[in-house]
Amino acid sequence: MKKQILSLAVIALLAFGVQSCGDKKETKPEDELTLGNRVDSLTTDIEEAKDSAVVKAENAAEKAKAASEEAKEKTKETIEDVKDATKKGAEKVEAAAKAAKDGTVKTAKDVNEALKK
Repeated sequence: MKKQILSLAVIALLAFGVQSCGDKKETKPEDELTLGNRVDSLTTDIEEAKDSAVVKAENAAEKAKAASEEAKEKTKETIEDVKDATKKGAEKVEAAAKAAKDGTVKTAKDVNEALKK
């Protein structure tokens, strides 16, 4: 976009230069006004492009922040799930060990059964 704008500005200046050198006639105020309007238009286009880029960057930053917060929440949930699963597994192992100690479990098959409970 910037290259196109700069290219148009260079072409406009070259055209103006060729016209003023080739004709050697007095420039009309209308011609100068038209060139001024073109420069103003290009300046406005550049400002709008900058503003648009800033808005897009701000929007991207907001989206990144929201994604980061969501990932943080998911991580917390996963940690809680792992803690719960670990706790349940430990309780099952503890129950099986207690049953084995008490003599209520006779075989490895019984230990497996106790672990499944």
